Amino acid sequence: MGGIDIYSLIIICISALWVMLPAYLPNPVAAALGGGRPVDGGRCWRDGRRIFGDGKTLRGFLAGVAGGVVIGLIQIFIQSRIGLWVFPEHTLMSITLLAVGALLGDLAKSFLKRRKGVGRGEKWPVADQFDLVIGAFIMLLIFDPGWLLSAITLPIAIAILILTPILHRGTNIIGYILGIKDVPW
Repeated sequence: MGGIDIYSLIIICISALWVMLPAYLPNPVAAALGGGRPVDGGRCWRDGRRIFGDGKTLRGFLAGVAGGVVIGLIQIFIQSRIGLWVFPEHTLMSITLLAVGALLGDLAKSFLKRRKGVGRGEKWPVADQFDLVIGAFIMLLIFDPGWLLSAITLPIAIAILILTPILHRGTNIIGYILGIKDVPW
């Protein structure tokens, strides 16, 4: 009987988390450490609405990218010392692109939300869960397609698509309980 055994399924799921950790971490770090000057400087788009809104700050963006890169460097260190070669191997380029791409995806989503009249903190299903994945994958596709295609196999990509909304919901609930987020979504 064909199919995937439980061990392989566990490795695929852990590999998906391993690959995406530098992209998953920037948003909560940006939310926790952000504040100050908004990325859009308070300016409005030609429709009269804010470009991104007060929730997207330069400090949050930089802190989020730094958080993603730091966790990625820790992953690279662990992999080189312990030899976790069963998981895809990160590079400085991959972790940077994942971290920056995740937050650029979040900015792009915020831009589109403002254009649609969706307010800050309001739910926008699907886009809210996958903005970071789309942004990270686009950055990798543009600047490091070889790494993207070798590290993110089809099973890992499917696991990312399944796990991301679950993790997104869980971390948002935790952020809400801790007072970091105003809403649990």
